Amino acid sequence: QVQLVESGGGLVQTGESLRLSCEAPKTIFTIRGMGWYRQAPGKQRELVAHITETGVTTYADSVKGRFTISRDSAKHAVWLEMNSLKPEDTAIYYCHAETYSGSMSLGGAWGPGTLVTVSS
Repeated sequence: QVQLVESGGGLVQTGESLRLSCEAPKTIFTIRGMGWYRQAPGKQRELVAHITETGVTTYADSVKGRFTISRDSAKHAVWLEMNSLKPEDTAIYYCHAETYSGSMSLGGAWGPGTLVTVSS
C-alpha cells in the first residue's frame, strides 16, 4: 500500500494562485508516473496534469499555460502550481501515483483529495 499525503487547497479569488503538494512519505514501492485529477460537483473525475518518471508532462487543454506540474522522484513528491485561477477550476483535486513492485503494477494509489474553491 502506498499512502499519499496532499496539501495546499483552499479558497482564493479569480486570478489568484495556489500550489498543491503531494507526497508518499513512506513507501518501499516504485512510483512511476504521477498526476493530478479533479472532480467538480456533478461531474466526472478528469485528468488535470501528468508527469512521467522522466519528466514528460501532459496537461488538460483547460489548464494549459496556467498550471505547471513538477516532481521530485527521490522524495516521491509532486506539485501542481496553479495560476490565473478561474471559478471553473473549483473542484476537489486528487493526487495519483502509478505504483509498481519491480515490474508488476500495483494498480496505483490516490490521495484523499484537497478542495480548491475559486470565487468570482
